[in-house]
Amino acid sequence: MIRDEQKQPSVSVQQQTMADYLSPLVRGIKPSGIRRFFDLVSTRKDVITLGVGEPDFVTPWHVREAAVYSLETGKTQYTSNAGMPELRGAIGQYLHDQFSVEYNPATEVLVTVGGSEAIDLALRALIAPGDEILIPEPCYISYSPITALSGGKPVGIETYAKDEFKLKAESLKAVITPRSKVLILCYPSNPTGGTMTFEDWLPIAKLVEENDLIVISDEIYAELSYGSKHVSFAAMPGMKDRTILVSGFSKAFAMTGWRMGYACGHSDLIAAMLKIHQYTVMCAPIMAQYAALEALQHGLEEKDRMVEAYNQRRRLVVKGFREIGLSCHEPQGAFYAFPSIASTGLTSEQFAQRLLDEANVAAVPGDVFGLGGEGHLRCSYATSVANLTEAIERIGQFVYKLKRQG
Repeated sequence: MIRDEQKQPSVSVQQQTMADYLSPLVRGIKPSGIRRFFDLVSTRKDVITLGVGEPDFVTPWHVREAAVYSLETGKTQYTSNAGMPELRGAIGQYLHDQFSVEYNPATEVLVTVGGSEAIDLALRALIAPGDEILIPEPCYISYSPITALSGGKPVGIETYAKDEFKLKAESLKAVITPRSKVLILCYPSNPTGGTMTFEDWLPIAKLVEENDLIVISDEIYAELSYGSKHVSFAAMPGMKDRTILVSGFSKAFAMTGWRMGYACGHSDLIAAMLKIHQYTVMCAPIMAQYAALEALQHGLEEKDRMVEAYNQRRRLVVKGFREIGLSCHEPQGAFYAFPSIASTGLTSEQFAQRLLDEANVAAVPGDVFGLGGEGHLRCSYATSVANLTEAIERIGQFVYKLKRQG
């Protein structure tokens, strides 16, 4: 009998794994530190979660009804790749009224599938291999991985609690090189709640102009500002054409699951982003666009009520952390507190893991947010006062136990 040697796989094929087929860039990206930690939470009972950055409010009924009505009337087609003209017009009007920055809806506004897609599009449109992307940290965990996937080099800029986590001009200047191309900003900040004033922005804008940088300004938490009105970087003198403003409906309008975002900027930059958007997602879902339009036209009072609720919770949480002996910068925006746990002697990862195991409270270890995050814990106060009160009580008991053991 003749042996069929073709049926015998070669050694090299036998030893190869499917992971070997993956792009080296993808293999080098770490999984989300937030999601990895909260996969553990799903297996536990009686856990109070202060982790995922998501409003606990349900999208207002009239906004949901607008989406339902769009379906009932047969609005199930593609829209313009850039988004419905009436929605782009409403976004332009809203930004003008709220933040004193003006965009042409026809050429300078792009509706995206969440703010995350807008950031991805902006980076892919701007980055050439080897470009350096400057990122103040601690920061939203997606900026560095998306930069790397686009062929750029992420460069972290550490910010500090003593400065209220503001970006300082001297820190920015220290990392600028001839390869620096883009500065990513996120104020109000995730995870710190830090904000920037007009005076804070002035020296940053000067460096941006002097070094010919483009700015991606992630302003998804703009409406969640407490005590003073948000100052958009795009509204700074001379900065509009250098800035891609990214925002959306997830946080302020309680619409995370709708995946509605937008990007605004110079027509040349938006046109480049639109080309990528056309070939990837085509357009944002039409029913979600109708919901977003309703939110802008008739949902501002509800937005303001939610912001006031966050403000009350903010004061409760900061006071609570300080009373149990954890120093805590007072956040002026977003819905996160970023207390220091350095006094306990544990790393952020150790503290978060033991807090979950021993006190049934879930929060995010600060080190996953980059430089300056170690020694901190990100705690979202986008949950009920009852949950926050109980969480602070549990954390206090846990910290007291650590001190007795120490």
